[in-house]
Amino acid sequence: MHRFFIAPEWLEGDRVTIGGSLVHQIRNVLRLGPGDRIVVLDNSGWEREVEIARVERQRVTGRVVDKRLATGEPRTKITLYQGVLRLRRFEFALQKGTELGIVEFVPLITDRCIISSVEDVDKKLERWQRIVVEAAEQSRRGRLPRLQPAMLLPQACERAKRMGGLSLMPWEGERSTSLRAVLGDWAPKELKRVRKQMGAQSSSTPPASSRPFSINLFIGPEGGFTPEEVELARRYGIIPVTLGPRILRAETAGLVAAAAILYELGDLE
Repeated sequence: MHRFFIAPEWLEGDRVTIGGSLVHQIRNVLRLGPGDRIVVLDNSGWEREVEIARVERQRVTGRVVDKRLATGEPRTKITLYQGVLRLRRFEFALQKGTELGIVEFVPLITDRCIISSVEDVDKKLERWQRIVVEAAEQSRRGRLPRLQPAMLLPQACERAKRMGGLSLMPWEGERSTSLRAVLGDWAPKELKRVRKQMGAQSSSTPPASSRPFSINLFIGPEGGFTPEEVELARRYGIIPVTLGPRILRAETAGLVAAAAILYELGDLE
């Protein structure tokens, strides 16, 4: 079934009224009609199966026949601070990162970015949001990843520190500290913290659904981070890590790191 993120106000009890550009997609592109079923999501984590009742020129109406929790959201909450890239490369990172399960994107302005103006980057947010929505629908996400305004590196480091979690910076200049080693040291400590919050015995294991991990992932632009930027990040508690002996492209590195993190923490099972 086709999936669509809709405005929450389009839902009234078991009735759904869809407007805007989705009407054209349902009516003219997909050629759906009365009796066909779709899935609608209001970004709450729930999905509703809807049977279409009427398809008109400016609206589509239907009835909710089933409501269930969406199963496409990861337990591990990865925020990707992605250095701004050439247009299509950055859009590729947004699209594939959404499919993979990243929950938040922050466009990052660094010394080697081809675009150095926050205002110039923010002009592209509307287009980027559409890419995120389409990728989320295709990949059966239950919530839309958040797309934040662009930030300079010092602002982003401060934000990551304030938000908490583990902050990592894959960097080609790092030779000894691996991503897997850091995760292997950090995850057990996080489990102990969660157990303590739950008031559980130290020998018990919280259910998987109660173990959210928050990770901030910093990826540089074409050319990577400068040594000065890496040193700045260290001062904020961000850990430089190596992804191995091969040099990855800027639009690939974040996806590889995110996939490795999700696998290591059991989110691809």
